[in-house]
Amino acid sequence: MPYKTVKAALTDMFEDLSDQDFSRFYHKLLDRRIEPRIRRQRIEDKDRLDIADVMISTFTEAKVVHVVVEILRDIGCNQEAADLSKVKLRGRRQPSNDFLMGNGQTKVNKRTNGKHFVDRHKVELIRRVSNIGPILDDLLDEDVIQQEVYEQIRALPTTQDKIRELYSGPLKASEACKDIFYESLQIHEKFLIDDLKDK
Repeated sequence: MPYKTVKAALTDMFEDLSDQDFSRFYHKLLDRRIEPRIRRQRIEDKDRLDIADVMISTFTEAKVVHVVVEILRDIGCNQEAADLSKVKLRGRRQPSNDFLMGNGQTKVNKRTNGKHFVDRHKVELIRRVSNIGPILDDLLDEDVIQQEVYEQIRALPTTQDKIRELYSGPLKASEACKDIFYESLQIHEKFLIDDLKDK
């Protein structure tokens, strides 16, 4: 199977969808409640190629395929979701010690002196993270936590308690879990992460 760019993979998939399925995809995309979200004015009256561009710029090449597959499954296009998941994407790679920011330009080293960013700044993250809801949603979507754990953490009274619970369990599982947490923080707590990177 030849490699494709993310844009080519999305464009081909959109072109293969029937008008009815694409309409359902379009409305499901607008109904999506997890940030970052796409507003109607950004894709209204746009063709399929333009919508692919908007999705890539919003979700980044690293995450957009996951979002599209999730929506395809939600609308019952399971075969299309499976086919897209199998496409070999040029330029995509597994999380490494360098994470490419959503703007496609700024590299951030997640490890300093062998210590992961989320471990190095544990105290500050527990104290200062406030937008925990969408972060938990991301961790659930990426299978870092399961539904039962998600609900247990959501039920805790304070954001600090929720972050502590993540550190005491799910974030101990693997470096990959810390990578996903870190990437979610960069989306939902960008200003805090930018501040901590300077320390």
